[in-house]
Amino acid sequence: MSDTEISPAERLARLRLIRSDSVGPVTFWAAIERFGSARAAIEALPALSRKSGKARPITIISTIEAQKELEALSDFGAQLLTPGDHTYPATLAALDQPPPLITVKGDAQILNRDAIAIVGARNASALGHRFARGIARDLGEAGFVITSGLARGIDTAAHKGSLETGTVAVMAGGINVIYPPENARLFDEIVAKGAIIAEMPFAFQPTAQHFPRRNRIISGLARGVLVVEATLNSGSLITARLAGEQGREVFAVPGSPLDPRARGTNSLLRQGAILTESADDIFATLRPAEWQQPAPKSPESFTAQPLPGDDRLEAEILRHLGAAPIESDELVRLLGATPAAVATALLDLEFAGLLTRHPGQKVSLATAG
Repeated sequence: MSDTEISPAERLARLRLIRSDSVGPVTFWAAIERFGSARAAIEALPALSRKSGKARPITIISTIEAQKELEALSDFGAQLLTPGDHTYPATLAALDQPPPLITVKGDAQILNRDAIAIVGARNASALGHRFARGIARDLGEAGFVITSGLARGIDTAAHKGSLETGTVAVMAGGINVIYPPENARLFDEIVAKGAIIAEMPFAFQPTAQHFPRRNRIISGLARGVLVVEATLNSGSLITARLAGEQGREVFAVPGSPLDPRARGTNSLLRQGAILTESADDIFATLRPAEWQQPAPKSPESFTAQPLPGDDRLEAEILRHLGAAPIESDELVRLLGATPAAVATALLDLEFAGLLTRHPGQKVSLATAG
């Protein structure tokens, strides 16, 4: 286990909270800010449910269920990391709303080394495979760890090219769910010489909606993202977009306009990505010795003093909500309250089962059922 200052009780509470119904990173960190800790949030939920008078509050998983996951992870040879742990990646901890928990199998220390992400098409060309493998080797020999997603094509080539120097694979499902199955041997090789990461629960089978969360970690671990081949609707372009939002450099390999696998990378180049034909093009922008890892945050950075609730504000919010989603910023303007006060009230209403969150920071009244 990692040397940590997060108490076992708080770690277990964080696992229970993030694994519970409808609780994602946004709601998780809002709860930490609202109640001061995951333990306090869990203790407060029964009172919020009673206050709502409704039968659809968020259900927190039991201590027994959480302990079973911890036991399964231990039996699999994996560990659970949370912000505040010394081996939790500093680059992820520095993100806005970092993953509340990640599971790691392999060398957790590698997660705090300087990294470059390499992603691209699953149906990559032979030249794409060769390029990805070669540039991963060159970047690794220069001191970079290579992060990718263990997918077919470019991801596989990048991992293979950097096995000897250090590579990290980020899974979209549970850490023991190897996809594609033919990469089982590569999975074991990465565990032996690098690390595997997952954000989702043990044995969780992913669907398409979970891959953007995986991609956010791939780019979040790295200083930059290199896209080798990608179609215009490729998930690799999502990774590139997330990298830009995280302040990372975006690199792209140019290709023939006649090849659909080059349209995504050529589009990135038109948008300002750095044209990359060899590792030297990356070295011209990034070098391991010239970059300082973000200072790891203390555990206190991920806890807070509990914020007081406001029943009157909650009542006003409910009066303004309907079935159609409305932006939370619009509620701030309508009510003349501070963003922090509205955020606190929204969280209480969500935990009480009275509110539903939607993409784009929108909320609505919870529907019956």
